[in-house]
Amino acid sequence: MTAPPQQAALLRIYVGEDERGDGHPLYEALVLKARDMGLAGATVLRGPLGFGHDSHLHTAKILRLSQDLPMVLEIVETRAAIDRYIEAVRPIIGTTLVTVESVEILNGGPAQR
Repeated sequence: MTAPPQQAALLRIYVGEDERGDGHPLYEALVLKARDMGLAGATVLRGPLGFGHDSHLHTAKILRLSQDLPMVLEIVETRAAIDRYIEAVRPIIGTTLVTVESVEILNGGPAQR
């Protein structure tokens, strides 16, 4: 028997690989905070190419390997847990782009831990 889909929220935080927070790379500090808060999980994705509001290109081309590549932290959780997490990390994320969208969990997820 398949469980019905569950409503949840998908949080994305866009950071640069070189950004720092709490004495760690920012993406690492964000994952550690998510773990400390007991969230269901967190994943960091590293982008080979991107640019932000300043239009400066960040790339993984051979001659410029690992020069502040774009990183995206993703967390799927309840909306209430996401809201608590955002408030907890607000002091270290500054003006970093943060998005939240509604998602349906079809398999796995916070309620099935």
